[in-house]
Amino acid sequence: MLKSKIAPCLWFDGEAEEAANFYVSLFPDSRIDHVQRNVVDSPGGKNGTVLVVAFTLAGQRFLALNGGTRFEYTHAISFEVDCDDQAEVDRLWNRLSDGGAIEQCGWLRDRYGVSWQIVPRVLLEMLADRDPAKAQRVMQAMLRMVKLDIAGLKAAHHGAMG
Repeated sequence: MLKSKIAPCLWFDGEAEEAANFYVSLFPDSRIDHVQRNVVDSPGGKNGTVLVVAFTLAGQRFLALNGGTRFEYTHAISFEVDCDDQAEVDRLWNRLSDGGAIEQCGWLRDRYGVSWQIVPRVLLEMLADRDPAKAQRVMQAMLRMVKLDIAGLKAAHHGAMG
């Protein structure tokens, strides 16, 4: 198995293991790979507490680090999730936004402050339509949505006014 050379590292203040377990519960092909504990007292925690969790999320390697200081995430980095259907959009939206904050255009922040884009795969196909009027209608519909709704996006694509 080829291991990716680059892995995002998410910074936490004591919640690294909790967050990693939450994330791997959401996606197939996900698992906790390794939990590294502090071997001495450090800014990340006392001897024996979790320092780093290596985990795989939908086939992508990640690290969760207990860095010892709380830093806020920004929208400058987010995780975009391609969803196959509305049921997947709804499930991930509901689970990831629980305890977090919902935003516009399919964006949300989870309970740890990490930004996610929950996007139906069909949206990108419709935005790339060769007919610019169709693509523009889809974009306008998306901009009015909070959680993305495939039926509404398809209706806009086909010319239905919302």
